[in-house]
Amino acid sequence: MPTADLVITGARVRTLDPDRPYATSVAVRDGLIAAVGDEDDVHPWRGAGTETVHLAGACLVPGLVDGHSHPVWGLEMTTGLDLSAVVDLGGLRAALAAAERVDGWVIGFGLDHNVFGGRPVDRALIEDVLPGTPAFLRLYDGHSALVTGPALAAAGVTGPRTFAQRAHLAADDEGRLTGHLVEHAAMDLVAAVMPRPSHAARRARLTGLLSAMAATGLTGAHVMDGGDLDLVGSLARETVLPLRLRFAPWCMPGARREDLEELVAVQRHSGRHWRVGGVKFFMDGTVEGGTAWLEHPDCHGQGTEAFWPDPSAYGDAVRFLHRAGVRTATHAIGDAAVRHVLDTVEALGPDARFVHRVEHLETVPDDTVSRLARLGVVASMQPPHTGYTRADRSDEWSVRLGEARAARAWRLRDLRDAGAVVALGSDWPIAHHDVRTVLATARAPRGAASSRAGLTGLQALEGCTTHAALAAGEAAVAGRVAEGFRADLTALGLDPVEAPADEVAEAPVRLTVTGGHIVHRGV
Repeated sequence: MPTADLVITGARVRTLDPDRPYATSVAVRDGLIAAVGDEDDVHPWRGAGTETVHLAGACLVPGLVDGHSHPVWGLEMTTGLDLSAVVDLGGLRAALAAAERVDGWVIGFGLDHNVFGGRPVDRALIEDVLPGTPAFLRLYDGHSALVTGPALAAAGVTGPRTFAQRAHLAADDEGRLTGHLVEHAAMDLVAAVMPRPSHAARRARLTGLLSAMAATGLTGAHVMDGGDLDLVGSLARETVLPLRLRFAPWCMPGARREDLEELVAVQRHSGRHWRVGGVKFFMDGTVEGGTAWLEHPDCHGQGTEAFWPDPSAYGDAVRFLHRAGVRTATHAIGDAAVRHVLDTVEALGPDARFVHRVEHLETVPDDTVSRLARLGVVASMQPPHTGYTRADRSDEWSVRLGEARAARAWRLRDLRDAGAVVALGSDWPIAHHDVRTVLATARAPRGAASSRAGLTGLQALEGCTTHAALAAGEAAVAGRVAEGFRADLTALGLDPVEAPADEVAEAPVRLTVTGGHIVHRGV
């Protein structure tokens, strides 16, 4: 009889396998689960080369997965000064005045829209504390930035530009560029001339980041961008990636047939613990930036246009990829954006069930909730995002939407109760990557969503395990502790189903196993 590489005993195992929901021991061989049961069931698998870990009553669950993350692209998004703790304009100005320069630039990230107190985002509010200094400050949503006049000058930007996607350079009533760059194409104009970390620095940061993610219990992430496959591939050849990374490169407006064919071809790229598996679209932007596609305008008269200037071209691209067997994920925050994605998927026919997914769904009406479940479109949601809103709905997100739409904030429980598949994630670096916080805020949403019922403990756990596997088309190999499934396992010092949500957020992580490799050991 072959022997196991790893045997885990003394655990309270929540398998999420309906045929055997509970166990105490697991044996692992060649990256797969070889046996599940009690200690007598795994004893025959022990051999001279077997490592045995006794968990002393810790709760072992299927490996936790972040359903929406940016661990590679996020390295650039989190370069420089962390502004996430800044709460008002005075605090921002003080932080910038004391900021270190990077090759003469001030670079920051994590800036909350609420800092501006309802004022337009404008470089005039900060330039006097940054005299003559190019600055690039990424707002927390990742879809906009504030830059100074010297930064615009460095990029050769002197006036409005036209983009293939729905993006713009904000200007005041007199035509002066305010430095508010809205959406990716606008930000890229200045990002292209900013100082960039070296390959060695990015590699070191990626290594540290993945280890930090594993220390929270994560064993995998659905990466909603194309990343840097050369960087990831080289790292994976030299070491064991602590997380499985599944990349979905972007398809942007203006994509031609040859671009779509390349997106199909890149699906073959893979390595140990990483692969390309899908394509990411954008149907809109963000509520705070005025670029979420809404059925009715926001309080500023914005939000009535799709990210794709010709939404039918989006449908054509999704149809092409679907016929080629490629899964898609579409960023859709506003109600009109989500509705258009559902229209597109419904037109594909019944074989599209559980193949395509919608990312974010921050405000959707009742009919969309039931329709999403009926069509089998996966809802990929990020509970920590609720923390950027306020319970009294005085925040920028709620004010822009108005009372009725803000009351529909993050309908996690409604979607689950309707029968939808709901995968959960953090959207790091938009929110922290700690998967325990994802589990906790799914059960106890914050801010504008705090009056809503959250998920049950079991539903939250499923969102990072079985439903994440369904979202990736991997339900036959992942998401459960069962024989023949991947040996991706997370051990916590408490039961994430039964323990209170606030305790889950602080749960000790005893062990993280990815592909049969122990990638984190708790103290």
